[in-house]
Amino acid sequence: MIRMSWTRAASIEETLALWAASLREVKQRIRPLFTQERVATNAGLFLKGLLGDEQRKTGWMRAEAAGDPGPWRQQAILGRGDWDADALRDIVRDYVIEHLADDDAVVVIDETGFLKQGKSSCGVARQYTGSAGKITNCQIGVFATYVSRHGHAFIDRALYLPKEWTDDPDRLEAAYVPADVGFATKPKLATKTIARAIAASVPFKWVAGDTVYGVGDIEQQLRRARKGYVLGVSSSHVFRSWGKRQPVAGKAEDIARTRRPSDWKRLSAGAGTKGPRLHDWCYLELADLEVDESNTANQGLWTRGLLIRRHIADGDLAFFTTWCPAGTSIETLVAVEGHRWAIEDSFEAAKNEFGLDHNESRSWHGWHRHVSLVMLAFAMMAAIRHRANPPPPKKTKRRHPAKAKAHPRRR
Repeated sequence: MIRMSWTRAASIEETLALWAASLREVKQRIRPLFTQERVATNAGLFLKGLLGDEQRKTGWMRAEAAGDPGPWRQQAILGRGDWDADALRDIVRDYVIEHLADDDAVVVIDETGFLKQGKSSCGVARQYTGSAGKITNCQIGVFATYVSRHGHAFIDRALYLPKEWTDDPDRLEAAYVPADVGFATKPKLATKTIARAIAASVPFKWVAGDTVYGVGDIEQQLRRARKGYVLGVSSSHVFRSWGKRQPVAGKAEDIARTRRPSDWKRLSAGAGTKGPRLHDWCYLELADLEVDESNTANQGLWTRGLLIRRHIADGDLAFFTTWCPAGTSIETLVAVEGHRWAIEDSFEAAKNEFGLDHNESRSWHGWHRHVSLVMLAFAMMAAIRHRANPPPPKKTKRRHPAKAKAHPRRR
């Protein structure tokens, strides 16, 4: 599971020792969540099962790995036990920050689908999910991933409940949904995850997200918090400049058509599996605004802008609304947008390796407990990867000794 990407990577023996020590550490961290020792032991076995080599992380598979005769203990952790999944979420977040923190980090918001059969699993409905690329029977979870130069891992999650659920009290009661949970859009769930990160003093500078999260409350929330953003918007989103020498106004797609060839710059949004992810980019500064001077950390002008991405092969366009300190380069904004790949990579790895979509519980608590335990397993491996694969030292220019002054030859 641990990918060695640097030549200075730890040996297999060192990595295995690090893995064992990390597992003991995270078990100790989650121990206060459980009132009984046997429940804590079963939670540790559940976590170890998620980290195992079994391709399917079902209750039977985890039980077999734990040496149990059946899946009942594993299922009890998700359904019948009495412990707080949100407290575990906070433990995961703190663990991630402890190992991967960086002041220039990006928090990436996105959603993923969990394909389901039937109608009993909490939040399940016929709805669109990008995981399947179509409308299908599934649950939708909104996630926040912390992305820094040290690695990336999930720090928050929320289960989306469609209105057909929140309008049906009997259905909510059957799935043990808390009484204070009502309908919330996906962007609203995202604002709550961002608010929790800010309240917990998570160090980050940027937020990135796709078109679902590009307009509305998230923009206002991040501006008040003095956080930069690169958020996707639709081609019909209207932009307007003010205070600039060359005025810009209209739909994003119309603005893109008026750009000259010299306005575009070919840049990489990061390294992909096949090399640099190159696109043509155009950045338009729309307005410079003075931020509230009560925030001493980010005083001065901030710029609202439009970032456009054009596919090299077919010319397909994507649009992003941006907010950043004045003078921020297009290269920086492209790099922030490129960080969105990390959450897609996280979803893929969490589903393929840690059983993110193998949850067999139908309740509200079961979904949040299972997902939080998977987040912990993922965070543990991200921390191990960072510690076992230290980045190479920064390159410094070699200093050449000054040439000695020529002295007259002595005869």
